[in-house]
Amino acid sequence: MKLKSPDPEIVLRNGKPSAVILDIDVYEDLLEQLQQKDDLKVLAATRKKPLRFRSFDAFLAERRSNV
Repeated sequence: MKLKSPDPEIVLRNGKPSAVILDIDVYEDLLEQLQQKDDLKVLAATRKKPLRFRSFDAFLAERRSNV
């Protein structure tokens, strides 16, 4: 990720960093990276579960009963 100009601004409160002002594109890139990381965690958890196969008719019957 390449930061755009101007550089992020650090906001101080009582002499301590309390917030950062970022370029909107940088902020959106960070949000996208977080979403991708969450997606990878869900994928990894899903892969650990055993696969369950059933016929298409059984699938449709299950879906109808849940509606």
